[in-house]
Amino acid sequence: MSHKDDMDNHSNQLNPNNDAYWESRGEDERPEDWEDRSSEDLD
Repeated sequence: MSHKDDMDNHSNQLNPNNDAYWESRGEDERPEDWEDRSSEDLD
């Protein structure tokens, strides 16, 4: 894996719009209510 791939993966894991974000937090995929759940994280 290249450095760019590593950086892309890191960015994806920080983006609640991306499945990798939710998978890295134990979910199977991005949930239907991801917008509500990700805004709760900011409160």
